[in-house]
Amino acid sequence: MSKIRVGLVGARGYTGAELITLLSTHPQFELAYVTSRELDGQRVAEHNAAFKGDLCFSNPSHEQLTQMGADAVILALPNGKAAAIVQAFDAQGVDPVFVDLSADYRFDPSWYYGLPELTRTKYSGQRRISNPGCYATAMQLSIAPMLGVLEWAVQCFGVSGYSGAGTTPSDKNNVALLRDNLMPYALTGHLHEREVPHQLGHPVEFMPSVAPHFRGITMTTNLHLSIAFDIDEIKARYHGKYANEPLVHVQDAAPWVSQIAGKHYVEIGGFTLSADGKRLVVIATEDNLLKGAATQALQNLNTAFGLDELTGIPL
Repeated sequence: MSKIRVGLVGARGYTGAELITLLSTHPQFELAYVTSRELDGQRVAEHNAAFKGDLCFSNPSHEQLTQMGADAVILALPNGKAAAIVQAFDAQGVDPVFVDLSADYRFDPSWYYGLPELTRTKYSGQRRISNPGCYATAMQLSIAPMLGVLEWAVQCFGVSGYSGAGTTPSDKNNVALLRDNLMPYALTGHLHEREVPHQLGHPVEFMPSVAPHFRGITMTTNLHLSIAFDIDEIKARYHGKYANEPLVHVQDAAPWVSQIAGKHYVEIGGFTLSADGKRLVVIATEDNLLKGAATQALQNLNTAFGLDELTGIPL
């Protein structure tokens, strides 16, 4: 079987590096090109030990991208940058599978929103896939088992390692400023505060902060329930929802962010009920660069080409 050629646009960032690693060892995909303005002309292998070969980073124009022969294109770009590239492909009548890691198409009903554990039944051959946000993935997986018995908005407090702020210098990835610190930001109106209700149909209030560690998210979710539960009923709902999901691990203890770095799954646990059984607190952790981005993109790409969803994902 011939390899499926994948173009990666925007590869200098942390997520781009994880995608190169995953695609380099994938049995059916191969990198057609890897773009980076800053690394233009340099060999990919010099920057990523997993890649073997002579491919170099390139910096093509949008129009040139359309002629570079990829079956699929992953857009690992900042918000607001993907649409111009998609428009260039449309103008040339070139129609690869797109997986967009930015927020540009997360609210576009013509694009499939790819959080597989919750949306795979909505996939019907779409060639344009919007990858969920990293925080939004942890929030939705934490909330979904309780949909239908929720009262009021769900409060989500998220803490991310500074890799979530990307490689462009800012206060949120300034190691000196973050040392011994927790940096709150965008405490109302964050993009994910709109993204999650748009998908789940229930209001969410989201408060993010950045911590001094490099990678990994801890999401503390506070859910008010319309009826009283006991703790065994709560655990049964979560175990039942994710029993056949290899990339969602449900446990009793609260997961630690230090143990999720480099892992391709989400851990959910720490289930705690109020005395009246109507307030639930749940803890989730995930690697923001993997299940929060690159791993999920690979799940979606596998599905688009009729492969097993977990092909090339180490379990």
